[in-house]
Amino acid sequence: MNLRNCLLALTLITGASAALMAQPGPPVGLNQNFSALADQPATHTSFSFDRSLMQIAQNLLESNGMDPQRAAAALTGISVDTYHYPQPAFYTPEVMGSIIEAYHAAGWKHLVNGNQTPANSAQPHSTLTDLWLHFNGGDVDDLMVLIRAPRDMNVIQVTGNLRPLDLLHLSGHFGIPKVDPNAIMVPAPR
Repeated sequence: MNLRNCLLALTLITGASAALMAQPGPPVGLNQNFSALADQPATHTSFSFDRSLMQIAQNLLESNGMDPQRAAAALTGISVDTYHYPQPAFYTPEVMGSIIEAYHAAGWKHLVNGNQTPANSAQPHSTLTDLWLHFNGGDVDDLMVLIRAPRDMNVIQVTGNLRPLDLLHLSGHFGIPKVDPNAIMVPAPR
């Protein structure tokens, strides 16, 4: 993700969504949709950091550039789900469409990697990244990243009170993917 493009996109979305006030938190029932997204069963592992575990992680955040005053308060939870498929997966477009619609209906903003092609969406040969953001004023209160690859899928959910710049400090930690300097995140087409 190009830093300049990421910050520009976040600034545009923040301005456009400041008037929207939707309920925070991911839409209900999406975990079943993520499990059914691929055409085959997967090995599924997950872990979560709740508020008390996030306190332990404060030193790591501070050592990676986050303001110590904000580090303890910024994050309230991180959840990571990893799916591994025995064969290259086919990601069902209808299930993906229902996931996209559920986030849209709940007031989330959807960004996708602008370098991807529609042909790569159902059977990816390279990694696909979808990013959903929920705003509370100018801050991000919920974030969800969906990373789909031929044989792996990762769902990362982050809750807290984050400024857009905080997201860059979090990349590469707690299972959150490192910001890809070659990705161009753009608003998803409707």
